Amino acid sequence: MIEDTSGQTSLFRRRTFWLIAAVIVVLFAIGNLPWQLDDYDQAKQAFTSFQMLNEGRWLYQQTPHQHVATKPPLVGWISAALFIVTRSWDLAWRLPSLVAAVALALLLFRSAESAYGLTAGLIALGAFGLNLLTPRLATLVRTDMLLALVIFAIGLLIWKKIRDETGWRLRDRFYLFGLLTIAMLIKGPIVYAFLLPGIALFQWRGRVGALRRPDSAARRPYQSAWPGWWPWIASLALFILWVIGGIVLQPGFFDEVVMREFVARFGETIHRPQPLYFYLPHLLHKFAPWSLLLLAIAFVDLSSRNWRPRSAFHEMSPEVFWLLCWSLGGLIVMSLIPSKRVDRIFPVIPPLCLLLAAQIGRVGAPRRLPKAFGTAPRFCLAVALTFAILFTGGYTISKVISGYRHHRDALATFGRDVCRDAKTHHWRYEAVSAKDESLLPYLQKTRFLEPAEAIAEWNRGNLDALVVSTQKASGLMRDLRNAALSDLKSTTRKEEQEKGYVLITH
Repeated sequence: MIEDTSGQTSLFRRRTFWLIAAVIVVLFAIGNLPWQLDDYDQAKQAFTSFQMLNEGRWLYQQTPHQHVATKPPLVGWISAALFIVTRSWDLAWRLPSLVAAVALALLLFRSAESAYGLTAGLIALGAFGLNLLTPRLATLVRTDMLLALVIFAIGLLIWKKIRDETGWRLRDRFYLFGLLTIAMLIKGPIVYAFLLPGIALFQWRGRVGALRRPDSAARRPYQSAWPGWWPWIASLALFILWVIGGIVLQPGFFDEVVMREFVARFGETIHRPQPLYFYLPHLLHKFAPWSLLLLAIAFVDLSSRNWRPRSAFHEMSPEVFWLLCWSLGGLIVMSLIPSKRVDRIFPVIPPLCLLLAAQIGRVGAPRRLPKAFGTAPRFCLAVALTFAILFTGGYTISKVISGYRHHRDALATFGRDVCRDAKTHHWRYEAVSAKDESLLPYLQKTRFLEPAEAIAEWNRGNLDALVVSTQKASGLMRDLRNAALSDLKSTTRKEEQEKGYVLITH
């Protein structure tokens, strides 16, 4: 057996890592099958890179309905570059999130293993990959996974500085500046909400009184988590330059991005507000069973101290206290913002996994954990890991089966069929304006045609085919010369017949 840093025999041999890692990678890869862009604003994100390559909009993009795209362009740049290499939009759109998820899992495992032992590393890996949030986001066409990776890298840098008791050098500050700039170009200043509250809380606690390390009888100087102002200000300045450019160059940018996307998040008029406690029950559910294990260990710790929290804080090592500040700080600040959605809280999951590893590895964990769990604490961890594999795996597989059974990718399949037939017959084709934003990426088009424009282009002989919603098809057919409905139609469920699409040809 391999020994933990705590001195206990590890829960598993190292080959267990490959088993857990294989399960996690498979769940990551299949979690969103069948692939489609119809929900979670995936179409908006996919359209940015498509527009970059087809229209040269490298700094400021639009949505399929000609509104201003609200996110910075870095992820779009990555997808555009991947398409040039792979020639597959599915890979170009989903590979960044998948690679970020795998990288985050490996980084988390290595950090937890090196600090707290193999068992703690395996539990941290399992906690990150075997929950209801991570496999869902691993191949979603969104920015959440890449943002979580960058935020974790910043928090981990601070954690290592605190753990090693080393000061902030110029090289570290440049590294931090680079990571903050990347985060800004992914999703803007939201990175501050996940890091600055935790840093402020950690610094305040350090000023109030130095924490005692468990293995030391003497108090040591409390290592600072604050690297200085300039990395934060310099990265924000670059983001502000992008914003100023958008205000000057893009009509509607100020209203759509500055006012609606950013300022309105703090109000309750435009975006649907959620209650203050919204994230807590979702986190307990989506992060189960690991959320329950975290609470159980904390409960046992406090009970072993006769419910004296101050004693727990005084014996907690600084690096573990940073993990606590980091996790809770982001959760609290995001909870204070009225506009909420479950996936936005995802960046707190990795530090919670590392915090769980610290508890398992006995750094800041209760001394009476084996007694509280009976005589087999490792058996309890094995049960939690097994349950997580079965629960997460079963849920993910059931969602995939349901997706194929109910034709969740019906519109994506229809779009591929249209593109295939258009290429075979050398058709000039367009799409008439529709509500589904995903239709344009499926058809590899950069804009919709209004019905009047579509009729005019058709009757001039400039079009060979039109993609039209079933609602508009009958009306358009009366005005289109020599038009006929093809057999190519999108598959829909009975209750969604009005959402179907059909191809009109000569």
